[in-house]
This record gives sequence, C-alpha cells and structure tokens, in this order.
Amino acid sequence: MPVLTNTHIDFMGKRRLAFMISGALLLISLISLATQGLKFGIDFTGGTLLEVGYEQPADLGVIRDTLGKGGFGDAVVQYFGSDKDVLIRLAPNESVEAAKLSDKAFAALGAAAKGKVELRRVEFVGPQVGDELTEDGGLAMLYALIGILIYVALRFEYRFAFGSVIALIHDVLITLGVFSLFQIEFDLPVLAAILAVIGYSLNDTIVVFDRVRENFRRIRKGDPEKIIDISLNETLSRTIITSGTTLLVVIALFLLGGEIIHGFALALMIGIIVGTYSSIYIASSSVLEMGISKADLMPVQKEGAEVDDTP
Repeated sequence: MPVLTNTHIDFMGKRRLAFMISGALLLISLISLATQGLKFGIDFTGGTLLEVGYEQPADLGVIRDTLGKGGFGDAVVQYFGSDKDVLIRLAPNESVEAAKLSDKAFAALGAAAKGKVELRRVEFVGPQVGDELTEDGGLAMLYALIGILIYVALRFEYRFAFGSVIALIHDVLITLGVFSLFQIEFDLPVLAAILAVIGYSLNDTIVVFDRVRENFRRIRKGDPEKIIDISLNETLSRTIITSGTTLLVVIALFLLGGEIIHGFALALMIGIIVGTYSSIYIASSSVLEMGISKADLMPVQKEGAEVDDTP
C-alpha cells in the first residue's frame, strides 16, 4: 500500500464546512438524547437476564408472543451466538421476586416449545446497582476528560488542552447520539468502548499536536493556518494507517464476534471514524480559532542561559 508522504490537502481551508457538519451532527445527537434518551441495558436498569438453549432453531417472534401472553410484554429477546441460543432480558417487577420471575418466564417458554429447552444462565441486577453503575459511568467519563485537560495543558499549552477536550466531547456526544437515535442498547461493554474511544482519539490528537508544536518552532515563515495544514499533511499517512488497521479489526469483531459484543464493536467503530475526523478538523481547528501563535509555543529561555564566554 503506498504511503502518503507528500500530500498538500487544504484542511484548515475547509474548517468552516467541518464545523457546520459537526454542528448538525451534535444538534441531532443532543435532540435525540433529550427526547428519546439512551436505551439502557439490564446493567443500568436492573432486571433479569436468561440464556436459553433450544434443540431446534428458535423463532424470536414466537418467543416474544409466548412471553407476552405470560405477562412479559416488555421482554427483550435476541439470538446469542446461534439461532438455537436465545438471550432474554426481563424488566424488574417490584411485586415479584427475581428468582420467581425467571422461573415463570422459563416455564412459559418450556410449555410452548416443541423440543427440549435448557436454561443455561440466569443473572439478576437490582435497580440500586443499576443506578450506581449509571452514576459511576458518568463520573468515569467526566474524570477522564478533566485528567486529559490537565495533562495536555501541562505538556503543550492551554489552547491545545481545550482543543483536545472539545474534540473528545464531540466524539462522545456523536457516539451516544447514534445509540440514542437508533435506540441501540447501551450496557457496560458499550460504556467501556466509549472510554476506549476517549483514549484512542486523544492519542491521535496528541500525535498531531506534537507535530504542530515542532513545526511552529521549526518553520520561520508561514502563518498558523499554513503551519497546522503542513503538520496535518505530514501526519496523514500515520493517521490513515493506524485508523484503517484498527477499524479492520473492529469491523471483524462487529461481523463475527457475536451478539454479546455487537454494541461494544459498534461504539468503537463509530468512535474511531469520528475520532479520526475530529483529530484533523475539530481539535486543530479549535486551536486555530483560539488564536494560537508561534510565540505561544517557543521554549522559555531560562534566565542566565546565555553566558559570556570571554575569560
């Protein structure tokens, strides 16, 4: 595969268009999150999870009808690996114990099934645990962003810190917006993927910022917009190769990994695509809009560093 070593793409010249596209995506995401919210999985809402095995391929429609007649109309039913393995999520019921709830649901499935039905796994998550996970998950993302803000400010300059955090918030909101808009289940593996996306996107942004700082100090002529463009073009081949190879692995997980990591792989896939885009346009453009200049990135000369060599 040829490596891009001499590209001259005018990234910063198209930053207004990128801002409009990002603004539209963020607006859709925020409206969806405000009106529909996220479809939280059993990890956050509490409830009962059953893994059931059938002798013959199971019909999800028939299983949903059976559970609906048994009083479980809000049950979530999906295949789990193969068409003979089924995963069922039951919402919590305050009037019925979780153990009795699972027994009742399994009894209804066994009575309606033509062959043998095997109950392979039952998990219970209380509403209190779900509330704690929701709160702790939100705090984990907040602490990660605060830590990143401090780290980048110390390593580079405060404008770079704000630019990186703006890009990360952009990535997280758009990823959450996709899950909200299409009502894809949001569970603990998806939360883990969101945190991984924050780390991945930051790593890409740091590579770009490192080159920007180096070029600001090295290139004597050229305004900030031109220097940032040069830096983005110089790191473009690395960005494409890194993001492309990572994306191939995630796509393989999404297609072949099974239902259990479907949401995890999807969140990573969206995050890698959006994170690569934001490292180029959102983070770098934000730094430029905040008025970065060569003087801001020049190394501070220590007092007394220049010593007269005359004996």
